[in-house]
Amino acid sequence: MVTLYATRETAVAVIRHQQGEWRADLSLAGLQTQCIVQDPSHVEKLYCGTFDQGLWQSSDAGKTWQHVDDGITEKQITSLAVSPLERGNGYHVIYVGTEPSTMFRSEDGGSRWQELTTLRQLPSAPTWSFPPRPYTHHVRWITPDPLVAGRVFATIEAGALIRSHDGGQTWEDRRPDGPYDTHTLIMHRLAPNHLYSAAGDGFMQPGAGFVESSDGGQSWFRTGEGMHHHYLWSVAADPGDPSTLVVSGASGPQTAHNPYQAESAIYRRAGNGPWQQVHNGLPPSKGMLASVLATHETEPGVFYAANNIGIFRSSDAGLNWESLPIRWPENTPSERISALVISPD
Repeated sequence: MVTLYATRETAVAVIRHQQGEWRADLSLAGLQTQCIVQDPSHVEKLYCGTFDQGLWQSSDAGKTWQHVDDGITEKQITSLAVSPLERGNGYHVIYVGTEPSTMFRSEDGGSRWQELTTLRQLPSAPTWSFPPRPYTHHVRWITPDPLVAGRVFATIEAGALIRSHDGGQTWEDRRPDGPYDTHTLIMHRLAPNHLYSAAGDGFMQPGAGFVESSDGGQSWFRTGEGMHHHYLWSVAADPGDPSTLVVSGASGPQTAHNPYQAESAIYRRAGNGPWQQVHNGLPPSKGMLASVLATHETEPGVFYAANNIGIFRSSDAGLNWESLPIRWPENTPSERISALVISPD
């Protein structure tokens, strides 16, 4: 079995399978939790980013948390990532992205942080702008390459997908044909140099939301055949087969994120075939906010999807889904999940 770590609107949920049932415990209650990652070398060590309350870390699998404030100057944490290859002092390197767009890295398990200052100096930086708050922008996603040490990709919402070859010390600006508004960017150990971007670009240009690169981000191409929702939010690849992908999307930002207008979908693509919407076991599209998708390399063929309705699992590579019967603490409100980590026991 696995443990699930999920960031909700007002807490972190730690969800375990105990005595034949799924049970959730809540921590960091009252904080706007945004993102969460786990150090694979120290599985009980977690990092959680919050909006306005900075970064927190746990050394006991989410039971207790400590605030991190040594070197991180911004309080609005919008993204986190663990480098699978870069290590220092016994820990994997951790990257933090913030609003306004800044990045930090730690090589000692979060004790000290270095700001990656050259990110703000990119030529495109003055044009970055997040539409709901056009006076600012943020690092929406960070993707360390699983096969090339020091190669890191970061996405700015909205305005750029950028690349570093030296662990964030220097950066290359966006490519002219690259995605503009990437929400989730993934790579796969079995597909060297391939990147998959679930972007909001399709909101203005239908068919442009799913963007791929097969040469490490040098050039990009768009593959939206079969999709009827072009504002894409999350993407995950089958741990055992990088050609099998699942993506979540909506017709636009309001239907993806506004609970009063919610209407979204999940699509699946196998090999070079078209995208096909999947329904079996999932809630109706109307009323469902755009799902966060997750996998773990120890579970080939398994996908997880989390949204405002619940958490769903597919054990047949995204074709069929089932709702996890989670027992929540009494009086726990229904809230959207913004990030999900799968941890094998």
